Amino acid sequence: MDAQGDVRETHRRRRVDAALWAALCVPVLAAGPLGFSEPLPPGHRIAALAVLAAATVLGRARPVLAFLLVAALALATGSALLTLETGAALTVFALLLGVRAERAGPAPYAFGAVLLLGLGRSAVRGVDPVSEALVLVSALLLVVVFPWLCGRHWRQRRALAEAGWARAAQLEREQRIVADRARLRERARIAQEVHDCLGHELSLIALRAGALQLARDLPERHRRAAAELRSAAADATDRLHAVIGLLREPDEPVPLEPAPTDSIESLVRRAAASGMTVRTEHPGGTGALGALGGTSEPDGTGEPDGADGSGADGASRSPLAEQLARSVVREALTNAAKHAPGAPVTVRTERGADGTTVTVTSGAVPPPPPNSPTAAPAHGSGGPGGSGGFGLPGLRARVTALGGTFTAGRHGTGFRVHARLPGRSPAGHGARTPYRSRLDRLRRVPAVVAVPALGALFFGGALAWYAYAQAHSTLEPAAYAALRPGATLDQLRPVLPDRAAADPPVDRAPPRPAAAGECRYYRADGELFTMVEHFRLCFDRDGVLVAKDVVPRARLAGEGPTG
Repeated sequence: MDAQGDVRETHRRRRVDAALWAALCVPVLAAGPLGFSEPLPPGHRIAALAVLAAATVLGRARPVLAFLLVAALALATGSALLTLETGAALTVFALLLGVRAERAGPAPYAFGAVLLLGLGRSAVRGVDPVSEALVLVSALLLVVVFPWLCGRHWRQRRALAEAGWARAAQLEREQRIVADRARLRERARIAQEVHDCLGHELSLIALRAGALQLARDLPERHRRAAAELRSAAADATDRLHAVIGLLREPDEPVPLEPAPTDSIESLVRRAAASGMTVRTEHPGGTGALGALGGTSEPDGTGEPDGADGSGADGASRSPLAEQLARSVVREALTNAAKHAPGAPVTVRTERGADGTTVTVTSGAVPPPPPNSPTAAPAHGSGGPGGSGGFGLPGLRARVTALGGTFTAGRHGTGFRVHARLPGRSPAGHGARTPYRSRLDRLRRVPAVVAVPALGALFFGGALAWYAYAQAHSTLEPAAYAALRPGATLDQLRPVLPDRAAADPPVDRAPPRPAAAGECRYYRADGELFTMVEHFRLCFDRDGVLVAKDVVPRARLAGEGPTG
């Protein structure tokens, strides 16, 4: 956000705070004059407006302090937080405390402090402790804790929504990355297949051209043509490796899906037809292939038994593992044709329930016959580096990514490639997240439901106790009129109520008589939740009634003096 936006946001917050303060000042100024409660003295009203202004200013930066200021004002204004002047402000700042506070930890301590202050105030005033405590606890739960929980819920929902949108954006970015990686891996797969298939075919063409070039009875012009053919095949192989280097991702050599390819027996047959001496070995026996020999296809489909992913043992196999096994044989035969022309090659395959093992071993290169032309290397660039380094390293990465092992290196006077492939591909699926147990869900009963229920229980108890205390502290006007000074307290007990008024209007009562030792207040009417007149009876130290007075109810705006 730019500087201009910051200024606009600051002005907006100030306007909102000013409107909030104005709204909270309405009950303070109007509750007393309208007759909903006893009017506050002018000084108390000004102090209440100042406290609300300070709390509004501090509400954003110090929400806990702002709440404590309003709670202290509510305790100083009326009994047990239940005052019309400050009740709305206390609820609003409790709600804002839940919305604005970063941490929920300080709030319970603030609520405990308010509870202790309220109980201490009740003890100092000497009012009925049971009724005062019930009203205080119920008010604290309903007017303070419940709004605070609503504010916390609001804040968490807003944070959850923001996190959800951020997560959605992150998932979208990750999806794009996954799609890009999938395209790269598919490109790597295509490059691998092009390298394996065309490179193998071009190497066989070069090998056959080289064999034709070495024929003794070949005319010289045909020998030159065979040499040109061999050189062209080698150059095509070099260009193929250059293109593969542009398409290939070395760190993503594993194909996404196995591509259709020739069987191992077909590869061996074609290599033998090109002039290589290839021997195949299986766990059940050994078979030799001559220069023009082939292998049988017992199933009549061109695919030997066990090459379709299910061996003789009937165990199911991974298609990708079988495809990799064929790729290993093809790459090893291609390298033998390029770097060891004329050397005998042994292809050994073992299939079991736990996987497939492929071993291709090439022997030493035989010396050329006497008086025969010397052929150039089958590959135009010559040496092991002619392949560009993509064949064996790529196979090693693909086999190890599948969970197998791969080795390639010198073996005696020749070279050996050994790969062991697992029977099944890694699952690649993470553990399924367990569902929460029913007991765990029951433990997560929302506090926004439990707190109102608990507050309603306390409030019901406080209401019942309030009705009981008011009913047993009411002195009938006729009984009051019959009282005569000089009567003793013991004589008046059958007439007087069981309890005195819990919150007597001491500020409106006339001055106490000089001889009075104790003054008792009784309600003149049993009506609940309204202001009524009170009767005051003063006794001396001997328990003799010395004075009785009527304490009028508070005057409202527009009313004349009471008679």
